[in-house]
Amino acid sequence: MTDLLIAGYPWIKSLHIMAVLSWMAGLFYLPRLFVYHAEQSKSGDQLDETFQVMERRLLRAIMNPAMVVAWGCGLCLVFTPGVVDWSAVWPWLKTVSVLVMTWFHHWLGLRRKEFASGTNLLSGRSYRLMNEVPTILMTVIVLSVVVKF
Repeated sequence: MTDLLIAGYPWIKSLHIMAVLSWMAGLFYLPRLFVYHAEQSKSGDQLDETFQVMERRLLRAIMNPAMVVAWGCGLCLVFTPGVVDWSAVWPWLKTVSVLVMTWFHHWLGLRRKEFASGTNLLSGRSYRLMNEVPTILMTVIVLSVVVKF
């Protein structure tokens, strides 16, 4: 198995990067859709229906598969010998940040269900603030991996 991971490393890393890019695009876009959904539609109107379709498709067709592939490839990279030095700070910081990002993904999924059931209680302003979460996490993750502090 180790030989397979070492031989596949550039391919796994490439797939990981593409999956993370797709996942991040969704994590940036879905809260922005929620801002517009909360501010411009009422439960049951035509715009509400349109937003619900957009949000559901983004989450199910792009974000969920991208997250699964990012996690799968990321775990393969972690288990590839010589890739991660667990005595350093950076892999722990990245791990915590990825766990928070995964929690945020699921939090967004719950908010989507609230919009679908007409029970959303958050304002556009709240979603605007939450839209900054993926940017902060991305910054921490990229600096952790590149600078390796």
